[in-house]
Amino acid sequence: MQQLELYDTTLRDGTQYEGISLSVEDKLAITEKLDALGVHYIEGGWPGSNPKDAEFFERAKQLRLKHATLTAFGSTRRANVAVEEDAQVQTLLDAETDVVTLVGKSWDLHATHILETSLEENLAMIADTVTFIKTQGRRVFFDAEHFFDGYKSNRDYAVQCVKVAADAGADCVVLCDTNGGALPNEIAVIVTDVAKEANVPLGIHTHNDADMAVAGALAAIDVGAVQVQATVNGYGERCGNANLLSIIGNLKLKKGVDCVTDQQLESLTEVGRYVAELANMPPPTSQPYVGTSAFAHKGGLHASAVAKVEHSYQHVPPGTVGNDKRVLVSELSGRSNILFKVRELGMGVELSPPQASELLRIVKDQENLGFQYEGAEASFELLVRRTLPEYAPPFELVDFTAVVESRPEGGGSGHGISSRVMVKVSVDGEVMHTAADGLGPVNALDGALRKALLGFYPELEAVRLDDFKVRVVDQGAGTGAVVRVLIESTDGQTTWSTVGCSENIIEASWMALSDSLEWWLSRRAVASA
Repeated sequence: MQQLELYDTTLRDGTQYEGISLSVEDKLAITEKLDALGVHYIEGGWPGSNPKDAEFFERAKQLRLKHATLTAFGSTRRANVAVEEDAQVQTLLDAETDVVTLVGKSWDLHATHILETSLEENLAMIADTVTFIKTQGRRVFFDAEHFFDGYKSNRDYAVQCVKVAADAGADCVVLCDTNGGALPNEIAVIVTDVAKEANVPLGIHTHNDADMAVAGALAAIDVGAVQVQATVNGYGERCGNANLLSIIGNLKLKKGVDCVTDQQLESLTEVGRYVAELANMPPPTSQPYVGTSAFAHKGGLHASAVAKVEHSYQHVPPGTVGNDKRVLVSELSGRSNILFKVRELGMGVELSPPQASELLRIVKDQENLGFQYEGAEASFELLVRRTLPEYAPPFELVDFTAVVESRPEGGGSGHGISSRVMVKVSVDGEVMHTAADGLGPVNALDGALRKALLGFYPELEAVRLDDFKVRVVDQGAGTGAVVRVLIESTDGQTTWSTVGCSENIIEASWMALSDSLEWWLSRRAVASA
């Protein structure tokens, strides 16, 4: 059997995902990351479609890829135009890639109603363009667009498109489920049928509109497809493309196909998160293999079982794909979750069974009020420390007052909003009373608290608020609803999250904000002890 080829199209198909726009620098960086992962082909884009892709291919000539071959993507010649005179085809040659991927129609509907040409001319467009690119010394992959819909509509014509591309010299014909509606069993049957008639290696390109893209791709591979096209994190138009990372994980760990090395497989999680970062997209938390929740355990029975036998609730060891096991603390937790989490956080604290039970009760009571500690581990750590008799908080709130005013500006009809917060905090019995103005009450609260504490802890200057999220817990209560505030903070080296919850958004913000500073000061105190 020919070696299975991994073909990535994140830089072209993936950028059609809503909200993604990659710069040339982004695309060059992702290319090098995919090369290190061991991908065989990287589709850089469509050089004839926009200046950005043209610049990418020009700059990509300086890359020194170790594993991957860069490919340029474009379409067959236009109807009734000589291939030598088609400017778009010429741009494919100007990209100077060893491989050119051509897309052409294989659904009779598209030939007659979208291209508005004859079925015969569409076949000529395929044959002429493949032949011409081959005569220029390039390898050619032909993407038979909408193949599975075309097969169902007019089987003989769809297969004829594949044969024409093969006869013209295509090195691989890729059957595309462009609308994403084919089921895995259909794909297996159709690929098997085409392989009997077309003397050419076949590839598979699936979309996820029926949530079957990865399954469909694997089904095609099972019956002989030798190339699989996909994108990192499943990015792509509409519901996305087949997820390359899931395909690699399944091939390597479930089917024993050595499409990448063991070391490259361990970078799978890093690649997914790296591409998400450059794409300015949140990493999908529930994504198989590489998601932050892929090996997260929330139920008490699950956590207890994993602590005894790790694979009892994990289908593969997390480390094989560069991920980590996580145990979550929530109202669904058992004592095992609490004990595991305390060890995982490296607190250096040994809880007795009664202490763990009491802490579990506190967590459940807090979550019943609206708190949530899954994404606020710093607040959970403080919850643990506050149950210990020897813990002394670095500061305590005496009280605070928040004032929000709307004032006329310049005697006109416009109004400005001003916020002022006055805070009293106690540090070792000494009370500091300060005030600060801010863009809003939370901003003013942050300023006042810092002003009060900097005299005692000047090192707090390094801490800054990185993110602030508010979520309504009980939406049916209207403006009197309980809100949950999540704050993410950083000192430039470490990032941590805290939570507050109240019917008053300012009080909830105070809880999260004070937890953030208390956690950082407590950690430093423990480290220096």
